[in-house]
Amino acid sequence: MALVIVESPTKAKTISKFIGKKYQVESSFGHVRDLPRGKLGIDTENNFEPHYVIPRKIQTRVTALRKIAAKADIIILATDEDREGEAIAWHLTKALKLDDQDKKIERIVFHEITKEAIQQALKNPREILTSLVDAQQARRILDRLVGYKLSPFLWKKIARGLSAGRVQSIALWFICEREKEIKKFKSEEYWTIEAMVFPERKIENKFTASLSQINGESIPKLGVKSKSEAQKITKKLEKSEFKVLSVTKSESRRNPLPPFITSTLQQTASRHLGFSAKKTMFLAQSLYENGHITYMRTDSFNLSRESLINAQGWIGENLGLNYATGPKTFKAKSKLAQEAHEAIRPTEPARMPSNDKGEKAPKLSADEGKLYDLIWRRFIASQLPPAIIDNTKIEIEARQATAKEHCLLNSNGNIIKFDGFLKIWKVKTEEKILPEVKEGEILALDEIQPTQHFTEPPPRYNEASLIKTLEKFGIGRPSTYAPTISVIQERNYVEKIQGRFQPTEIGSLVNRVLEENFSDIVNVEFTAKMEGDLDKIANGEIGWQETVKEFYEPFDKNLERKYEEVSKQELTEEKTGEICELCGKEMIIKFGRFGKFMACSGYPECKNTKTLKEPPKKIGLKCPKCGKGDVIEKRVNKKGRARGKIFWGCDQYPDCDYASWTNPLQKKEDSESDKRSNSEE
Repeated sequence: MALVIVESPTKAKTISKFIGKKYQVESSFGHVRDLPRGKLGIDTENNFEPHYVIPRKIQTRVTALRKIAAKADIIILATDEDREGEAIAWHLTKALKLDDQDKKIERIVFHEITKEAIQQALKNPREILTSLVDAQQARRILDRLVGYKLSPFLWKKIARGLSAGRVQSIALWFICEREKEIKKFKSEEYWTIEAMVFPERKIENKFTASLSQINGESIPKLGVKSKSEAQKITKKLEKSEFKVLSVTKSESRRNPLPPFITSTLQQTASRHLGFSAKKTMFLAQSLYENGHITYMRTDSFNLSRESLINAQGWIGENLGLNYATGPKTFKAKSKLAQEAHEAIRPTEPARMPSNDKGEKAPKLSADEGKLYDLIWRRFIASQLPPAIIDNTKIEIEARQATAKEHCLLNSNGNIIKFDGFLKIWKVKTEEKILPEVKEGEILALDEIQPTQHFTEPPPRYNEASLIKTLEKFGIGRPSTYAPTISVIQERNYVEKIQGRFQPTEIGSLVNRVLEENFSDIVNVEFTAKMEGDLDKIANGEIGWQETVKEFYEPFDKNLERKYEEVSKQELTEEKTGEICELCGKEMIIKFGRFGKFMACSGYPECKNTKTLKEPPKKIGLKCPKCGKGDVIEKRVNKKGRARGKIFWGCDQYPDCDYASWTNPLQKKEDSESDKRSNSEE
């Protein structure tokens, strides 16, 4: 009998369908060994030797697996194909004491849980790759050293319950830096001017043209600076003659995006479905373990030859031969991508999310169905030809008969000539059809429309943009994005408001302390280099102990020094000048895990505390209704269901009653995000 061990019961159940009765498939229920809870578990004096233990909650399962393994002739370790999976396989050999037994041990890997993939893997076993295990160990040990060494420092200097981490701290830093930019931002007014024109005697063919030049000088990107200047230009245009200077027609191609990798799946699921990264990965794990998609933790755009052939077959049969223009391959931008892996795709391209007969991929929950639909469409769309778009640009001169000044206006139109990949991957693409006009033709003016705008601060990060930024700078890996975002929320370092991350007071303080005292922890280049070193360990280029040592020794010396230099009182206490009404001593502002509060300086003898009233939070936008006040963040104070709920209103209330349940900046950001959604990767 051969024993096959995987991580999850679902995966075990799916694999059991594809192999014969001579195999017994069992699950380890995840990791079987880990560093101990409650203590460091790393011998920093002895080459960082880790002390692994079998967690109590998994002990019963390990005992059961030992008994089953004792009866087996061969042990096949079929854990996931990434570093984490390789490490689980290695830990299984130790926890089950397989090294001490005279048994054959094989390691198999596969990108998808299908009959063909499993049978092929069983025919091509290999040994456990110690370099991948070392890379996982190095990451785990580095994270433990930072977490268990730096967190107590934060407890002592700020408040208990806080934590620091290699990747989570840099994610928090990005969010805090963006908040600083927003606070420094000053909104500026600007105006754009558009003319509604039409060919003479054809008023039904009206179209708009935007002012682009005055006397040969281009209008700045932010347009005309003042209302008076905009009105002056408007009056001149109203007295001008409009003549077509040129009509330029061209053809452009819009290429499909590559299939999903982990980061782009999380970003797109956030934008299109509103799923958190954590939820996306939970659903993707289920789809993978049930055999519907390939492995969901990957940074490679590779696609198997079989999947490309199957995709072209489906496209030709269902969309027509003009869409089946041949397989397409994509190359990862990152030099660190694991090219041996595959992109995320459906295991069977012919298994549509739904079709005209109402058939669906079997046993999918509503949310699983939505995610599967996204993955299926992205994969099929990646194999479709480009969309072909006919573009038209009309340049119009506006000139007064008696004046030397002249203006140039532009109008751009587009028509989708061939939808290509847009047939499957729906993108908001508005067609703007311009009327047929000729060079030298005179146009009639319908109206001039000057529009006021205000510059806006950079948007706060949402999950999609934060993951994109982490990936851009080489921070973290496919398996780390979701847990990183979860932990900074669970620690109350950031709060999600209207889908965007804002640092809390305690989050801002933790970030400031780390930035001022442990600059390497919140240094983008340093953290990215560390990720690169982990990749080198995985490739067998360097040893894991030397990498850990290079980081730990200067970190530990600095930490020792900072315990002496940093004062908790200076960090967490502010004088108020207010007297405690209970004991007569001064009240001070303190920092707790959940932010600032006022307390008596006579504590613990006097336990008087008070909540602090927050100053109004400006969002960097002028009131869209009155134009005078600033839009600020408010909370509902009246009793009822909405009590405590955040809304946005004008700070000139009651003179101005503007109010919105949705952040007015968010409305524009989401609109811009929709426009960019086809090119975010």
